[in-house]
Amino acid sequence: MTFDALWSDLADVGRDARRGGFSRHGFDDAELTMREWFTAEAVRRGLDVDTDRNGNLWAWWGAPGPDAVVTGSHLDSVPGGGAFDGPLGVVSALLAVDTLRAQGFRPGRPFAIAVFAEEEGGRFGLPCLGSRLLTGATTPERALALRDPSGVGLAEAVARAGLDVDRIGPDADLLARIGTFVELHVEQGRGLVDLDAPVGLAESILAHGRWRLTFTGEGNHAGSTAIGDRRDPMVPAAAAVLAARRTASTVDGSRATVGRIVPNPGGTNVVASTVDVWLDARALSTSDTRGVVDGIVAAARAAAADEGCGLAVREESYTDTVVFDPVLRDRLALALGPVPVLPTGAGHDAGILAAHVPTAMVFVRNPTGVSHAPAEHAERDDCLAGVTALAAVLTDLAS
Repeated sequence: MTFDALWSDLADVGRDARRGGFSRHGFDDAELTMREWFTAEAVRRGLDVDTDRNGNLWAWWGAPGPDAVVTGSHLDSVPGGGAFDGPLGVVSALLAVDTLRAQGFRPGRPFAIAVFAEEEGGRFGLPCLGSRLLTGATTPERALALRDPSGVGLAEAVARAGLDVDRIGPDADLLARIGTFVELHVEQGRGLVDLDAPVGLAESILAHGRWRLTFTGEGNHAGSTAIGDRRDPMVPAAAAVLAARRTASTVDGSRATVGRIVPNPGGTNVVASTVDVWLDARALSTSDTRGVVDGIVAAARAAAADEGCGLAVREESYTDTVVFDPVLRDRLALALGPVPVLPTGAGHDAGILAAHVPTAMVFVRNPTGVSHAPAEHAERDDCLAGVTALAAVLTDLAS
């Protein structure tokens, strides 16, 4: 099957008419449709598909076993995300299997395609949820306490998808099977564009995390409450947004972003009683990342005090700097020839698995440099170059 045929199967799944792009979130209708599509395509290729206790899909070429070569990515998206983030790695893995079979190759080691659940955290707020649960990076208790913006709990969502809620959590036996993990992904930036290269390899991932800042004030009437009588939590919330940009600009290589603000009760003519602000912060090291966050929080606290409001801060996720296995990276570079090696600011399941098994990432050029937005893109020829690169890597690793 061609790239065009596989890609067209996904073209209308989860399209978001309001935001543009795609909204496919963990265990929602769109993501479940994507999972059904993957299962059907894997079975069509003679792969044996099963779902682990945390909702991750595994398609095995031959019998499962230790020291397995695993590739794959995820199928969910951020709200209104691009088409390529996640699905490109899954489609490329399926096509790499087609390529290897056409060449008469049969793996000499156990081989699987993995599709990880809720990588973006777009529904329940915790990124890389499936790989975090698999590896024990987060606890079942914490995960099962998560709720989506509509109030649906993770327990309800996974039960609807047919999972046993009581079995969610670390899976040491499955983790021990993975000998190597290689994730192909569209590049989320302009590195390959600037270097005029269709594919590249990942060097590292910035230290990054998410924090929830809850500002508490006094709800009141927008028309009858004098400015001097207000305790408006939106004011320090706005200060936190400005502090994120100001603070990150003082630390080389750092980024700080507020992409979501939720006032309560959310009326146009109402002074909010509370405002939740989600902060995403990333930098070259843990000390830099936490220093940026500390600076933003200090500014937010000062603004809250000036307005007579309270502030509570909760860390929702954190991943330290990831340096991908240099031996594996060099092996992939030999298989691919001279390709660029790039750092990335984006988190991935490969970054979570890197603490436990050798992992690597193959990037495909994104001509727009835009990601997590509808303008995210990859040219067909570059996608095919990615499939060829992935097939070459898997041939070397699984021989």
